[in-house]
Amino acid sequence: MDDDMDQILTDEELKAAATDDIESVVDETKTEKAEDEDKPRQRTVVVAEDESVNRMDLVAMLEDNGYKVVGEAANGEEAIELTRKFRPDVVCMDVKMPRMDGITAAGTICDENIAPVVMLTAYSQPDLVKQATGAGAMAYVTKPYEESKLLPALEVAMGRFAEINDLLDTVEANEGKLKQTESQLKEAEEKLKKAEDTLEERKLVDRAKGLLMDKADFSEQGAFRWIQKTSMDQRIPKKRLAMAIIAKYGDPKPEPQQR
Repeated sequence: MDDDMDQILTDEELKAAATDDIESVVDETKTEKAEDEDKPRQRTVVVAEDESVNRMDLVAMLEDNGYKVVGEAANGEEAIELTRKFRPDVVCMDVKMPRMDGITAAGTICDENIAPVVMLTAYSQPDLVKQATGAGAMAYVTKPYEESKLLPALEVAMGRFAEINDLLDTVEANEGKLKQTESQLKEAEEKLKKAEDTLEERKLVDRAKGLLMDKADFSEQGAFRWIQKTSMDQRIPKKRLAMAIIAKYGDPKPEPQQR
């Protein structure tokens, strides 16, 4: 009976069936992946609010509007830890919280350039807004939280954060290009200095060679060989050796005329 069962499908037929199954799974996976890519990515948020009821309402409002709350904090220290851990698209931060207030926490998050911060406050005093802005907050919303105020503030904060980082990237890229240009300029200056030194040395050696030909009866080739060999044997740079020859055999400098 087992032998009969084995012959129901041949090895080739089993292989074909297996291949069809695999291709089917692959096709399904590709379809799911394409559908996922078509879906807009959910914006992630860390919510920092010490009053649990307000925090729950805020989380519900954000999730109802397509945001994904990845962390909930009850104080500034927790907000910093969660922001560092999840690196969200935006942080909603209450101003008044225990252990560490929202403005201090916002300052740390903004200094580390992790995410934009929207401050949430029951107050609208200019000095408090100034403190929040000074700490790096991109926007602020006064309580009670309303979609008409909160959602635009989140978009503004994320937009400003992206613009600032684009600007920083541009500045960094320009600084890199400037350093590269400075390095190339320095290299060019060094090459030019070396070329000038080489040209000056060549002129001095030619003059010294001519003096040896004139004063010591050397041939042109013999004079050059003497300078080259003496420079190598005595470890004297050709330029200095040529200057010594010129000093000895060159025309004496005219003495200044007495008045």
